[in-house]
Amino acid sequence: MKPLCEPLDGQTLRTLGPLELAHVGDGAYELLVRTALARRGGRVGDLHRAAVAHVAAPAQAAALEKLLPYLNEQEQRIVHQGRNAHVHGCPAGCTVAQYHAATALEALFGYLWLAGETERAGELFRVIWEEDHAS
Repeated sequence: MKPLCEPLDGQTLRTLGPLELAHVGDGAYELLVRTALARRGGRVGDLHRAAVAHVAAPAQAAALEKLLPYLNEQEQRIVHQGRNAHVHGCPAGCTVAQYHAATALEALFGYLWLAGETERAGELFRVIWEEDHAS
């Protein structure tokens, strides 16, 4: 059995749809957020509230807009597919456009995670995080 952390081969990766990528990307992005928050320290309840705010659809939609100028052609394709994915419903507190953009961001991070491109995921995450948390 292959380790869970091993990147998917290109053929397997191409079989995954944008919502499957977003499913993985939801967890990968949240882990990046939680890691960045833990580095700053603080009470667990405060860390949790901050994480929830960062992974909410409006915040993810804003994060995607910051990333667009930095994306390569393949990443732009993944974002386009994620934005156009047929999602069911829209959570309270966000617009349909924000939800689609959040799904696109999650698809991008899911793709990078599954492709084993964790360094690239980190680079892109730093673009978001450092702009939002510049001192």
